[in-house]
Amino acid sequence: MTDLKLKPWPKFQGRPGPLLIVIMDGVGIGRKDESDAVHLARTPTLDRLLGSCPHTRLLAHGRAVGLPSWDDMGNSEVGHNAIGAGRVFDQGAKLVNRELASGGIFETPLWGQIVEGCRAGGALHFIGLLSDGNVHSHIDHLFAMIRQAAEMGVTRLRVHPLLDGRDVGATSALEYVEPLEEMLAELCREKDRDYRVASGGGRMVTTMDRYEADWNVVERGWQAHVLGESPNKFRTAAEAVRKIREEDPDMTDQYMPSFVIVDGEGRPVGPIRDGDAVIFFNFRGDRAIEISRAFEEEDFQAFDRKRRPDVLYAGMMEYDGDLKIPKKYLVNPPAIDLTLGEFLAANDITQFALSETQKYGHVTYFWNGNRSGYIDEARELYREIPSDKVPFDQRPWMKAAEIADETIRLLETGKYRCGRINFANGDMVGHTGNLDAAVMAVEAVDLSLKRVLEVVEQTNGIALVTADHGNSDEMFTVKGGERIVKTAHTLNPVPLIIYDPSCSGEYDLRTDLEGAGLSNIAATVFRLLGLEPPEAYDQSLVE
Repeated sequence: MTDLKLKPWPKFQGRPGPLLIVIMDGVGIGRKDESDAVHLARTPTLDRLLGSCPHTRLLAHGRAVGLPSWDDMGNSEVGHNAIGAGRVFDQGAKLVNRELASGGIFETPLWGQIVEGCRAGGALHFIGLLSDGNVHSHIDHLFAMIRQAAEMGVTRLRVHPLLDGRDVGATSALEYVEPLEEMLAELCREKDRDYRVASGGGRMVTTMDRYEADWNVVERGWQAHVLGESPNKFRTAAEAVRKIREEDPDMTDQYMPSFVIVDGEGRPVGPIRDGDAVIFFNFRGDRAIEISRAFEEEDFQAFDRKRRPDVLYAGMMEYDGDLKIPKKYLVNPPAIDLTLGEFLAANDITQFALSETQKYGHVTYFWNGNRSGYIDEARELYREIPSDKVPFDQRPWMKAAEIADETIRLLETGKYRCGRINFANGDMVGHTGNLDAAVMAVEAVDLSLKRVLEVVEQTNGIALVTADHGNSDEMFTVKGGERIVKTAHTLNPVPLIIYDPSCSGEYDLRTDLEGAGLSNIAATVFRLLGLEPPEAYDQSLVE
């Protein structure tokens, strides 16, 4: 068993006050042009920190956070995993790619059970995010599984695509829907198969809720996918996208209403029924947990399911290792162990984690290596501020002020040696594509950061200010002289700032560490607390 006790760092004993880690979600370092909401925002606090405090840049995308290539944008899940783990673990997309490339996924007993059940008369249903954003899912994974199912004799198959418009172009749905419907039609021509799209909807209004922010989102998905019910009925998914856009030209993919595909007589073509199999093909966990619970829980209270079909349900991965959600899954998730939080608890360091609902799971579940619940309830406090249930660009300040209020209260109690908070604004408002709102969002974070830092100074503490990935730092791109709204994360680096008002040269911040990324933060935290980091952790940025 690993000894979690850490030795003192002889060079620095830490400050008497707390160490506060501030995650400015989605606030990266952009080109400082008219597309960069972080640059356009009035940010006197950040400007002061960058002008007077030790700071550097960290990689927050691609291989620096365990994704397959440097072309892959980072995201909040892998970002918080990397910060909390202190090392880089291969993440969802990379693990699924490996299993599909080797064919290992198709040799599992679970895949065999799914195929066998469908050969016996059931339909195979795929539900998930349809894009190549590679944050929650990838269309290539879906296509590979559909083709393998066809080769193995599955005759009835239905797809329930959730439209992205967030990790990819805001109105790019047809780039994914049309190839999907073409492939399904091609497979039906090859043999006597019945493969169709059955239902769908935008990811922010259908199925993909997280952290129980709004169960109505999941209920709408259940009604469309399982019950075949929706006021919006179309003959094809491509028709659904086109006609919804005709009715509302400003509609972006992520907010498209749920819809159901019907036959010539107006009957839904693919409700989920007894004897069917369902694969939720997202590999990322946060927006897959609630729909999984709806399929699996006996005593389910979140909404009236009306009927719960007897199906074989499987996730692409295990979405919650502690709660065992779902019970069956195709690819094992990364086994993240020996997290920052575990070491802090083992060394009797009290800590708190705080955010609003939209990012609460990131400073708890993802930070702790995809693990629900407390590591050590006697030494930890987790606090959630309920998020507003409105489009984020309508209230771009979100809950930054309330997070600051609670952070200040907790710091002033003197009970906590270390805290971590997440301001969600830069990411959640950035995803709306609304530049003006994103500017306001960053300004709200800056104002709240100022208030928090004042208390850090008063309590003789240290603040480590950073981000988990970029977003608001690039709100549009220009192609052929035309602005194209960008709602996805960016490939930009993020800042790392050490705010230590009492510092008199006891340590130095390294700015020359090649390839430094989010995983270097954990070892840095230990040293700022006066402890030698674990040997297995990526290198500290202070020395």
